[in-house]
Amino acid sequence: MTTTERRVDLFVIGAGSGGVRAARIAAGYGARVMVAEEYRVGGTCVIRGCVPKKLLVYAARFREAFEDAVGFGWSDTAPTFDWASLIASKDREIARLEAAYKSTLGKAGVEIVASRAVLHDDKTVRLEPSGELIRAEHILIATGATPSLGPSIPGIEHVISSNEALALDHLPARVLVQGGSYIAVEFASIFSGLGSQVSLVYRGENILRGFDDDVRQQLRMELEKRGIKVITGATVTAVEPHGKHYTAHLSCDMQVGADAVMFAIGRPPNVRGLGLETVGVKIAPNGGIAVDDFSRTSVPGIYAVGDVTNRINLTPVAIREGHAFADTVFGGKPTKVDYRCVPTAVFSEPEVGTVGLGEAQAIEEVGDVDVYKTSFRPMKATLSGRDTTVLLKLVVDAASQRVLGCHIVGEGAGEMIQLVGIAVRMGATKADFDATMAVHPTAAEELVTMRQPTLRHRRKAAE
Repeated sequence: MTTTERRVDLFVIGAGSGGVRAARIAAGYGARVMVAEEYRVGGTCVIRGCVPKKLLVYAARFREAFEDAVGFGWSDTAPTFDWASLIASKDREIARLEAAYKSTLGKAGVEIVASRAVLHDDKTVRLEPSGELIRAEHILIATGATPSLGPSIPGIEHVISSNEALALDHLPARVLVQGGSYIAVEFASIFSGLGSQVSLVYRGENILRGFDDDVRQQLRMELEKRGIKVITGATVTAVEPHGKHYTAHLSCDMQVGADAVMFAIGRPPNVRGLGLETVGVKIAPNGGIAVDDFSRTSVPGIYAVGDVTNRINLTPVAIREGHAFADTVFGGKPTKVDYRCVPTAVFSEPEVGTVGLGEAQAIEEVGDVDVYKTSFRPMKATLSGRDTTVLLKLVVDAASQRVLGCHIVGEGAGEMIQLVGIAVRMGATKADFDATMAVHPTAAEELVTMRQPTLRHRRKAAE
């Protein structure tokens, strides 16, 4: 019979963004904390998600920068690119960040265990493969999500996910990416920017489902201008190998040649094999662990934060949830996370930044809506000659004049939306935007200089 050897106040399963924040804050309140991570400390975002992806995004933007430089008087702007060098540099940075995360946890007094951990009972965690049992007053599940390749199709074994895409040994000449959300359009932009011929296949009528329709159309147009072939209303039904090359067969009877086939069609919560059913932790209809406003599961003493709950699957949200959990349970400060007006960015080329309601959503929820929208050639493109436009859009409640949403497609959209998000969340009105002095010459100044609505939506008067 196995004997429980150690006791802690908090045991965290998973050392990703949410788990690390929860562990560190809880330790700061004096809790004895242990974190188990079976892969690498830092989780998806740091190791094989947001951070390495953004580094590749930066790399992919240099090709356009070199091309644009000619219009500004520069010459000899056609350097060569080495994929292996980029990946090696990326790997060194990720290793540095992982070490920093470990150091931060260590300084906070958190014990890190390089092991898989599963629920043994409602107060005990079992480390695998050692079988050691750890008694915990509180257990936090923060195991995130994992890439899905969807239902099995012929040749599925030749398909890669975003995990493998970050560690390829060479840059494929031709890439097919299936998917239409953040990861799909970002990797399509990365590969295209680095010189690959890219096809983007999505089952829906347009990419970025759930985003404002103008944003979806604008980004699609910009991707196509950059040479990305966007195929909508279709899925990959088979991947046929030909040595090191492939033919992707599509449901629309098209065939696409590729040297790499990547699927980015979703990231289901990582709930399997954790022992949830053993202790009675319930799963929500969305496939994630069911939790309440304080991240409590159906079992007292067991909590969950981050993508494993499948609420809003963004790194800053997971961090906020982890912090709120620690404040609530160990800090004596009951804290709910406010999910209103969460700003987000898509690091495609060009970038997308958005916060609040889109036009269609605002009409459905509010009814009477004013839309302010402008699209123009950015100043930089006047000399570079690049065929590109910026989109800026405000969605406003016609009655209160409160800004309900802001949507940007263009260079620096992610940086802009972070700051606009503050104003939108605080309930700023269109008059507040109008009263703000513009910064000239910038693209962002258009957000405070649009005076006349482009569209006015009104409910039909009751008969």
